[in-house]
Amino acid sequence: MSSYSACYNVFTAFFMGKKMMVEKILNQLKGTNEAEIIFQMENAYNKISNEQNKWYEKSCFTCVSGCGECCRNFEPDLLECEALYMAAWLMENQPETANKIAEGKFPFEKNKGCPFWDENDSYHCTIYGGRSCICRLFGGCGSRSKNGKVMFKPCKFYPAEKLSQFKTPLAHKNYMQDEILDIFGTVPPVMSDLMEEVENLNPQVKRTKLIRDSLPETVRRLKWIISMNGQGQ
Repeated sequence: MSSYSACYNVFTAFFMGKKMMVEKILNQLKGTNEAEIIFQMENAYNKISNEQNKWYEKSCFTCVSGCGECCRNFEPDLLECEALYMAAWLMENQPETANKIAEGKFPFEKNKGCPFWDENDSYHCTIYGGRSCICRLFGGCGSRSKNGKVMFKPCKFYPAEKLSQFKTPLAHKNYMQDEILDIFGTVPPVMSDLMEEVENLNPQVKRTKLIRDSLPETVRRLKWIISMNGQGQ
C-alpha cells in the first residue's frame, strides 16, 4: 500500500480543505506511486511559490508584466515527476487539450520553443498552473558562488531602462550576497536548493525529455492507470 493516503490526510488537514489543482486526478489515481509523486510535486511547487513570494514582496523585483521572452524560443525538458504533474494538471484543468496531447497534438506545435506558449495572449503561458520547474524558477531565483554565498543576476530579457529605475539602479550583472542584502534587504531563494527537493521525489529517474517527447506518453500512461484503477474520468 502506498503512503499516499496517509500523506493526503495529513496535508488535507494542514491546508484546512484548500482545494488542490489536481484533486480529481489524484482521487482517480489513489493508491498508486504516481499519485504520491504528483501530490508531492504540488507541495514542492507551493513551496517554490511561497519562497519566491517572500523575495518578490520584500525586493519588489518581479518579472515585467506580459514579457514571456524567456519562453519564446525555449522548450523545457522535464523530469518524470514534472511530466506526471503537467499531465495530471492538463487532465484536470484542460481535458480536451490533454486528449489531443495523448495523440501527439499540441496547441501551438508550430512554435520553435514551448508548445504551450501563445504569442497573442498577454500572459503567454497557457498551462501556467501546470508549468515545469524551470518556468517557475527562472528570473525569480538566485544561485550560489563557489564559497556558497547567494548570487543574483537580473534576467537578460529584463529591460535595461526598467532596471535603471530601481532605487539603486541595476544592471545585467551578477550581484553577490552582501550587495543583494544592501539593495533589497533580503536574498532570493536559490534555484539548486529548490530543485534538489524535486529531484529527490524520484531519485531513480534522473533522465529528462523535452515536453513534446515526454508529455504524450505520460498522459497516455495516466489514462491507462486510471482505467486499470477502476476510475473513469
